[in-house]
Amino acid sequence: MSGVLRTVNRIVLGLLGLVLLLGGGSVLAVGLGANPPSWWIYSGSDDVLLSAADRDRWRDEGWWWPTVIAVLAVVVLLALWWLVAQLRRRRLAEVLVDTGDGEGALLRGRAMEQVLCGAAEALDGVDHAGVLLTGRRNAPRARVRMTLEPHAGPGEALRVLSEEAVGQARDSAGLDSLPAEVRLRAVKHRAERVS
Repeated sequence: MSGVLRTVNRIVLGLLGLVLLLGGGSVLAVGLGANPPSWWIYSGSDDVLLSAADRDRWRDEGWWWPTVIAVLAVVVLLALWWLVAQLRRRRLAEVLVDTGDGEGALLRGRAMEQVLCGAAEALDGVDHAGVLLTGRRNAPRARVRMTLEPHAGPGEALRVLSEEAVGQARDSAGLDSLPAEVRLRAVKHRAERVS
């Protein structure tokens, strides 16, 4: 999916850039005094892009407004799909493990996430953990969410996580580094009554 999205991004941004460059360049050239061709929609600095006659031309046709609304709705939906696809975090499908023989092996990203998650949840004071791998397969990055029990110290939990869980995953995969973004939160608990 990320390859398809990358291709769509490049095509959409390329076409949008080309249209803006050609449109803006032509308006600038005509505004500076260049003579446009006879078929061009913009003929001079005193001209408007859509005259009153052009704007009223299709108003009385029964198909005009439904078509305009449908086209605009499709454009808005495509723009929203593209925006959501940009904001969605991409999960790393596989990690390239250095085997030492120059070849390498591929490790499923979800398998590494599960190992990291299990190691994080095994730490003292961690109630729940979630791990997401992002980045490139030869340079992964980990996003870790940990929910701490009331007695756990955030500093100590972070230190142990980075030294043990993330360090072991980095070493076992033969990676030079495994940057990790860790988000901590505490378990919600009821206040204890002291008598």
